[in-house]
Amino acid sequence: MREILIVGGGYAGFYTAWGLERKLRPGEARVTVVDPRPYMTYQPFLPEVVAGSVEARHAAVSLRRHLHRTRLIAGSVTEIRNAARTVTVRPDAGPDFDLHYDVLVVTAGAVTRTFPIPGLSEEAFGLKHVEEAVAIRDRLLTSFDRAATLPHGPERRKLLTITVVGGGFSGVEGFGELLALAGALLKHYPEIGRQELSFHLVEARGRILPEVTDKPGEWVVRSLEARGAWVHLNTQLVSAKNGHVELSDGVAYDSGLIVWTAGNASNPIVHNHTDLPVDERGLLTVRADLRVGTDAEVVPDVWAAGDDASVPDLAARPPGARTVPNAQHAVRQGKRLAKNIVASLRGRPTKDYVHHSLGVVATLGLGRGIFQYRRLVIKGFPAWLMHRGYHVLAVPSWERKARVLAVWITAFLYGRDIVSLASVEHPREAFVSGGAVRHGEEPSAAVVE
Repeated sequence: MREILIVGGGYAGFYTAWGLERKLRPGEARVTVVDPRPYMTYQPFLPEVVAGSVEARHAAVSLRRHLHRTRLIAGSVTEIRNAARTVTVRPDAGPDFDLHYDVLVVTAGAVTRTFPIPGLSEEAFGLKHVEEAVAIRDRLLTSFDRAATLPHGPERRKLLTITVVGGGFSGVEGFGELLALAGALLKHYPEIGRQELSFHLVEARGRILPEVTDKPGEWVVRSLEARGAWVHLNTQLVSAKNGHVELSDGVAYDSGLIVWTAGNASNPIVHNHTDLPVDERGLLTVRADLRVGTDAEVVPDVWAAGDDASVPDLAARPPGARTVPNAQHAVRQGKRLAKNIVASLRGRPTKDYVHHSLGVVATLGLGRGIFQYRRLVIKGFPAWLMHRGYHVLAVPSWERKARVLAVWITAFLYGRDIVSLASVEHPREAFVSGGAVRHGEEPSAAVVE
């Protein structure tokens, strides 16, 4: 039986494994997925997790629930040695070990790109994983609780000041949802006035949302500014030390919440710890049929897709373009990858990956959005409905679709849940400080039954 090893259980890896389970004959091959997380994160839902419009667990698709005939290993691949057809795995527990394979699929995914900015690693949150989205939401809710009890002054202003760095889809959607959540919270906090909220979106380029054309992007900026936000274009974060934000345009202020969404970088495993061919950006060199290699020289039995693969975009003009790292491509590349691997195992020809864009759609907060397909641009509430409709159809499995729809209906009827669970970061604190019997003390009568 041939061993198919998939490195990474994100979009591309999950859909590859899912497709292989459906297409492989019994005994034809064994599929193994190695990933440190037991779930695939449906990243388009993370801004709505931040806003409380989607439950955190509903944005995480369990690998074990949906991959029934795939061997799952909880761990990280630290090195790929294709010359020996071996990878090194660092499990969650126990020593490192080697795995051998006949067919390798690299879908490790990208990592958040950061820079050596003072205070960034200590103060900022990313927005790439469910845990980060939950932490951002809890930080905002906790800030409101604390600010409501403080007198007007620097500490209160800092708690009510939010900064998002990065004007791509993740940054703009997260910023819009945070802005909408904060506005909704005001009716529950009569102690806080709308004029006290200070929201800053920082983008190094001269525009936001590079996937849309100039005029729709300018409309998004005007829409955010009309809601009281500050949009800093052609501006970089210089320092975030101790929560004191300094921008390259000379603006400086204290911020209680800083979110960093300024792009992705290639996974260090791919960039630094493999003998597979990579391009100048550190991405795997991939052919149009998703095999690793070039048209002149292919690497046998090695495939790649997703954010770590430099895949030719055959639907783009001019020729030579590469697919952008987004969910739309990763999902469809994973599906094509499964079909091509099965075809290769059976000695049949493979097909090139070609995908014509369905357009781009983004949420800007509850009831607000933007959609563009070529010259067609839809704004506001209709675009927001299109965003929700598309993603509830795109999230894997009917079980997840039903759960997400149920939360949306509940929120529509009863409003957002505004409870902060920041205390889960220290779950034993109450037990240790108040509920545990101290060493050397006699247990109280209430403890002894």
